[in-house]
Amino acid sequence: MTDFTKYIETPFDIKISFNKLIEHYEVLANSDDDFIAAKAQKVLEVQKPLPILREGFGDLSFFKTYENEIKLILQDSFSEVLTNNEIKTASIPFQDVVFNSSKRFRKIIENAGEGFELKIKNMPESDIYIMACTVILNACYGFNLSFKRPIMYEIPDENGVMRYYKILYNADFVEVSRTENAPQITQDDFDELLDNFSNIDLWKEKFPPKSYLFKGFVISNIFDVTDDQSISNMKSTLITEKKHRSMENMTDFQSIFQSLLGIKDLKIGFSVYNKGEDTFDCVHQEGMKSYLLNNEEESSCNSVLCEESYKSLINNNTSYAISDVDKSYDMSEGTVAQFRILKEQGVKSAIFTPISENGELLAILEIVSATPKILNSIIANKLSDVIPFILAAVKRSIREYENSIEAVIQQECTSIHSSVSWKFEKAARQFLKDKEHIGNDAVFSKIDFENVYPLFGQIDVKGSSEARNLATQKDLSLQLKLVEEIINDIYLEEPLPIYEQIKFQIDTFKSVLKEDFKVDSEQQLANFFKDEIDPLFKFFKTKKVRYAKAIENYFSEVDTQLNVIYHYRKKFDDTIALINKNMASVLDEKQKDAQQMYPHFFERFKTDGVEHNMYIGEAITKEESFNTMYLYNLRLWQLQAMCEMENEFYQSRDTYPVTLDVASMILVFNQPLTISFRMDEKQFDVDGTYNARYEVVKKRVDKALIKGTNKRVTEKGKISIIYSQKEDETEYLQYIKFLQHKNVLSDAVEIVELEDLQGVTGLKAIRVKILYHHENTKDFYTYDDLIKTIKA
Repeated sequence: MTDFTKYIETPFDIKISFNKLIEHYEVLANSDDDFIAAKAQKVLEVQKPLPILREGFGDLSFFKTYENEIKLILQDSFSEVLTNNEIKTASIPFQDVVFNSSKRFRKIIENAGEGFELKIKNMPESDIYIMACTVILNACYGFNLSFKRPIMYEIPDENGVMRYYKILYNADFVEVSRTENAPQITQDDFDELLDNFSNIDLWKEKFPPKSYLFKGFVISNIFDVTDDQSISNMKSTLITEKKHRSMENMTDFQSIFQSLLGIKDLKIGFSVYNKGEDTFDCVHQEGMKSYLLNNEEESSCNSVLCEESYKSLINNNTSYAISDVDKSYDMSEGTVAQFRILKEQGVKSAIFTPISENGELLAILEIVSATPKILNSIIANKLSDVIPFILAAVKRSIREYENSIEAVIQQECTSIHSSVSWKFEKAARQFLKDKEHIGNDAVFSKIDFENVYPLFGQIDVKGSSEARNLATQKDLSLQLKLVEEIINDIYLEEPLPIYEQIKFQIDTFKSVLKEDFKVDSEQQLANFFKDEIDPLFKFFKTKKVRYAKAIENYFSEVDTQLNVIYHYRKKFDDTIALINKNMASVLDEKQKDAQQMYPHFFERFKTDGVEHNMYIGEAITKEESFNTMYLYNLRLWQLQAMCEMENEFYQSRDTYPVTLDVASMILVFNQPLTISFRMDEKQFDVDGTYNARYEVVKKRVDKALIKGTNKRVTEKGKISIIYSQKEDETEYLQYIKFLQHKNVLSDAVEIVELEDLQGVTGLKAIRVKILYHHENTKDFYTYDDLIKTIKA
């Protein structure tokens, strides 16, 4: 026996039976209409010798055995007049078993291709089981419980385009009854099931497999709902989280359009409209492509659209179709960029549809195909039903992008550190409440944190001002040399006094660069090049052809925005930027560990190096958990982190365009203070006159001199710890001893007094050499040893 219930488990023991249909014919046999009565009598005569057709069978082979009789019994249900139009089957509910069907259904299955298996797609087997149970609850126990859900088939057509079909069951010819193996369902059982939909084991306990008899069959009326389902799928895809960041979801989106338009050879693209610039911009998201831009980041609308399409898309917000790209290209003789761009990508037909709201264009939906004429203005009209959903998604995407920009600005420009964000959120909530009650008189409350301990450190590029000035002098000297060579040649050919005067200016500037370079010297030279040399050389370029190549070479060396040669300064600026980026990266990564130890406020700044502020205390954590032990731990962490940043710098030193050195410093302040957020400057600062002393020291201490010398306290190869209290000295000497043991610091330690700063006296410093090491060795070096090793 072939048991069809092996396909999907249900609580039914299924018997195919035509009993209820035959009962219907028994009634019709007594009809006053002779034709109807005769036809019904014929069905009864065919069935009478075969009682199994009423009693029921579970062997699939019987469908073949009784094929002719079953077709006759179902003849009225499957009209030959409608067989090429209706999509209909006689089947077993919840099972993919069809034993009779209309010709159109058979054609659909045939077009799906060899190997296609019919299967309900949108419902898991556990849900099918529960749906069968609800049928039993209604039929056998009288409970009013409905679990009707749309049941769908997904079947590809002959072109491979997926089409969607909705199934509606006609259960007029079904009988459901309990067997002796079926537990009695009580009201308590029913109530328990109501709260346990997802507990499939409970449902199987109440309704064991094959515990109820299903006798009969169902007529499945099937409808092509591809358009409706495509729109529904599009809505689902567009509201999926991170929909546009996934290549997989973009592929799904493309498949939806293929189904909606019935075209397999179809691809989707997008371009964003920038109204302010009148440009199309590409979408920087995975899987997104623009066929108008063809790998360009952006392009003006006039340069990629012809006059007619510009008018349709930009001015009128109406779709524009190109049914035959090659024909349009040939007619324009290849002069229209739009047709050329599409032809280069192998596009043969295309539709461009504006995504706009209230006449304001937001984006362009691009639909293209490698098949000519398959996309056209008639097909374009089918898009009107889906554009509202795409518009909603585009608007949301624009909002998300704008939010991302705001987030970047917040992070990079006006960051509120996560450790203190709770207080800003609390103040913001109160501000909104106040604004609701008192309107525009509401005031954002002051954000401050009392009794917090500060920590400050910096790793600074040594001699950055001198290095920058040297790079500037070298650039200007090079530019003067190029100008001088051209002027000398022209003067030899044409010894005019004006050229002699320019030569005199050049000699004067050369002396300034060598002997008396000042702050305004750079600007004077820049004005000389811009106002006198550039116009003269542009004139010479056309009037004195023999010098054209030399002048072109000169202008090729000059930065078009700065109007000066920017070679050595660029190397210097690039080096500073790389140092800052790498040092900040190391510090940020280390900070993650420090925050895990105990939450604290942290901020860093990039100058000619990287400096950072930290504040730790009860007010920041808003929990009664602070102990000075966490302060000491953070101080030790800071000292270690600064040493690691130094190591990172010197390991990468030879990769920077310009060879520079750095020096590190830590400022110790042992008294708690109050910090407040300054709304106008968007940053924290200390409160109070006494606390302001800390800020004064921070700004000036790296320039402080060792008492009795002209040496700065900060020095390359050493870390300087600035303090004023004896207990700070004792504390940090312990940390240093610990780090000496770990081969982080050398044994060479010195304690020095500093010259008085304005309003600040009594500062001292511990200076200790840092031990450096290469990544691939366990050897440790002082700075001097390291430099010798690098040079060797």
